[in-house]
Amino acid sequence: VFSGFSKSCHNRYKFDSLPEKRFAEILENSNDVIKWLRPASKQFNIWYNNNSDRYVPDFVAETADIIYLIEIKAENELDDKVVKLKAEAAINYCKMATEINKQRNEKDWKYVLIPHDKTDSNMSLMGLVEQFAK
Repeated sequence: VFSGFSKSCHNRYKFDSLPEKRFAEILENSNDVIKWLRPASKQFNIWYNNNSDRYVPDFVAETADIIYLIEIKAENELDDKVVKLKAEAAINYCKMATEINKQRNEKDWKYVLIPHDKTDSNMSLMGLVEQFAK
């Protein structure tokens, strides 16, 4: 368990991998990030695999203009069928959330799938978004 985050919605988080922890540090250090969080297991209703499985992204990050759903994934898993199904579901979720938010004059949503080996501490959220946003 790691603590000391100032931009996150919670002070303490557990991470599934070192790249996820490094990415949390990227979010903390990115000037563009207003707030971020690691979603709870049922916080989002993003369903895949013919609506039989729930997908929970690794992170949600808010900037001045956009809310990002973010997944950190091992490079060798990026072409995995389940990873692709989850990404497709998340992209559709973001499209629907954006449509709803446009009617409310609120922020767009975007999905970003980031390879784990790109989470170096010298990276920024916006640099990663430019490379990997879907």
